[in-house]
Amino acid sequence: MSEHADHADHEDGYTGPATLLLEGAEVPVEVELRGHFQPIDGYYHWYGRVRADERVSELAAGKKRKIEIRTPEGSASGELSDPDPWDRYRLLGTSTPPFTVPTSLEEV
Repeated sequence: MSEHADHADHEDGYTGPATLLLEGAEVPVEVELRGHFQPIDGYYHWYGRVRADERVSELAAGKKRKIEIRTPEGSASGELSDPDPWDRYRLLGTSTPPFTVPTSLEEV
């Protein structure tokens, strides 16, 4: 087994219900989000997927869209990009994510 097998355990993230503000509509969705600090550019990058949702597909129409995402842990502006073959749209953003990020060793 690789020494990096537990890499995902070191990333911050959120899985659960969220609200997407997309094309003027509030759409309840299920998301899986992850993120990490990138020392090369000095920013926190977060990303993930929206579970396949008919309303999201209708509003996004297979194109990149600016969005706001809200979770019980926070909100953030980001981008919804092209869907994968299973109609799950990718989310991504830079800076403050829509989920809690540990800021001390006690929180980790």
